[in-house]
Amino acid sequence: MQPKSVASWFHVISSEQLLEMLNDDGVISTVIMTEEAHFHLSGYVNKQNYHYWAPENPQQLQQRPVYSERLTVWCGIASFGVIGPYFFEENEGAAVTVTSERYVAMLRNFCEPELRRRGIDLSTVWFQQDGATAHTARASMIVLREMFQQHVISRGGDVPWPARSPDLSACDYFLWVYLKSRVFITKPRTKAELKQNGPRADESSGDGKSCSKTETVFGKWWETSE
Repeated sequence: MQPKSVASWFHVISSEQLLEMLNDDGVISTVIMTEEAHFHLSGYVNKQNYHYWAPENPQQLQQRPVYSERLTVWCGIASFGVIGPYFFEENEGAAVTVTSERYVAMLRNFCEPELRRRGIDLSTVWFQQDGATAHTARASMIVLREMFQQHVISRGGDVPWPARSPDLSACDYFLWVYLKSRVFITKPRTKAELKQNGPRADESSGDGKSCSKTETVFGKWWETSE
């Protein structure tokens, strides 16, 4: 079997296994899909798991800035709301590369406390992530398995996450597009304005309106992925 055939076969098997598992309403309501993206001041959004599928090469060029100030943002989305945003940055505010050490710090110091603050039982949560090196490093997986016991959807996790699957990810399908429509509506000139334009970490809780909207969108995403 050729390498491409092996990859396609694994993708199909993994996707079918995932869809079968998520067909349970009790499971889909507790899945958190997570990812990072770069938000540039120029308006360009670099989605980390961004792929185009077409029957033939469209021969199109996508322009992107050689360098511009940016924010590196992590978010999670679930039926009960959006977790985040969390910014990977230095003390001075400069964006930094997401390493395993920084990813673990985010999980421990932001993700876990935020879920507990909302009254979410971590033992019922399914945590999804893509196969980025920082995500699947040994230190990261140890923490994830401790936080979400037997409920990690990832390369090397309890349920495998098929590679190059933006069609299955709610972050790619909806979240980054929605956030871009919010963040760049007033054309921010500084990173501080870029942050201010985005939704706050507590915006999807409180009166329940944002949470209900997320539930609706999450349900529509799931219907189209079946």
